[in-house]
Amino acid sequence: MALRTTPTTDDGSTPTHPVDEVLSPPKLFGTGLQHVAAMYAGVVAPPLIVGAGVGLTPGELALLISASLFTAGLATLLQTLGVWRIGARLPFVNGVSFAGVAPMLAIAKEHGPKDALPVVFGAVIVAGVLCFLAAPYFCRLVRFFPAVVQGTVITLIGVSLLPVAVNWARGGSPGAPGYGSAKAVGLAAFTLAAVVLGNRLLRGFWQQMSLLIGLAVGTAAAFPLGLADFSKVGEAQVFALPSPFHFGGPQFDAAAIVSMCIVMVVSMTESTADMLALGRIVDREADEPTLAAGLRADGLATAVSPVFNGFACSAFAQNIGLVALTKVRSRFVVAAGGGILVLLGLFPVLGSVVSLVPQPVLGGAGIVLFGTVAASGIRTLAEAGMESTSHTILVSVSLGVGIIPIAVPSFYDGFPEAVRTLMHSGISAGCLAAVLLNLLFHHVGSAGRSLQGVPPWQSSPPPPTGGS
Repeated sequence: MALRTTPTTDDGSTPTHPVDEVLSPPKLFGTGLQHVAAMYAGVVAPPLIVGAGVGLTPGELALLISASLFTAGLATLLQTLGVWRIGARLPFVNGVSFAGVAPMLAIAKEHGPKDALPVVFGAVIVAGVLCFLAAPYFCRLVRFFPAVVQGTVITLIGVSLLPVAVNWARGGSPGAPGYGSAKAVGLAAFTLAAVVLGNRLLRGFWQQMSLLIGLAVGTAAAFPLGLADFSKVGEAQVFALPSPFHFGGPQFDAAAIVSMCIVMVVSMTESTADMLALGRIVDREADEPTLAAGLRADGLATAVSPVFNGFACSAFAQNIGLVALTKVRSRFVVAAGGGILVLLGLFPVLGSVVSLVPQPVLGGAGIVLFGTVAASGIRTLAEAGMESTSHTILVSVSLGVGIIPIAVPSFYDGFPEAVRTLMHSGISAGCLAAVLLNLLFHHVGSAGRSLQGVPPWQSSPPPPTGGS
């Protein structure tokens, strides 16, 4: 049997792995900026949604956006550079998790605008600490969140956010001037068309920026229609250091904590799957120590993020696709992107420009953005395989349970507050249903015994030929 040897260069030294390669400063900046372009819209969308949901002023909304950019940069630096056993040390991008948006809106609805953000921040801190402490154990428990569960939850994330985009397309809120008018809906449709055409006609870096280009084109079209007002951009500071707990000290509400902890478990599952996929792409296996280190970084970044007015942090899958597309595997490239995000977060005036993009423009772009999230979930479900009757039942019931609060928001109004906060989020409700059904079909009795020997990060065993 041949022995495996470590490859060496002509002078006998070990060659640098592409993941650890340091590129020249111009290449680092250019490729790092490309990663920022790929994720920027995804980073600013959650604070836009949550900020609008709690009724923040344009200045406060700009601060919230800047905080999300700043904390996403810190989290990305932690993942790529690493400290002790924290950080995957892969070209792994972290940013604000979409999974937390719907639960945070549900929390805001329960507690009102004044206490919403402090309650959200308290729940996020606890969820982050849970992730950090559970990281070395979660890799062994992730079998309870196979691809069929992940796909269901990711699909629900997109579906639960699409009504937000539709409301934006109509003008933002029922009381807004011109809400639901043909002018507002037409502007949303024009923005949607601009994003789609940009993605179809552009290539490379500019294709990655098609969403931002669509926002810019839609905003420019809003001026002659009288739907754009940038008069308040001057109110935002050009430069400002993050102000800890600007919206108030954290409040710890049990129901909100449970809801965000469920979101964190979902985010941990997504991050684990993304690290495994990224390890294959860059030819550096994401083993259990790497997965644990990556999850610790997720947890620490999430726990610290609310101090600077940010939200939960998790993996950005679109950047993994960018690594595969460009073949640039250096983690220092992504670290450069993290540094750019930090700098963007220190200039609130940039966030104020984004916050004043007209609501119908955001609605047109949001349909693409949130629909893409749902499509990612459908793709995951396709990879999991739907030949099994058990998979079909799991997905159908979980989606049904998750869509209940989306279709009928008042469905749980007669239940206790803890149940309302948990079940008002279609993501939380659908995730609970999916996990319980997965336990029933794949882990109880003989089904559980069939999982012996299956790696913990893989999906449930292939479905039998004749169904479940």
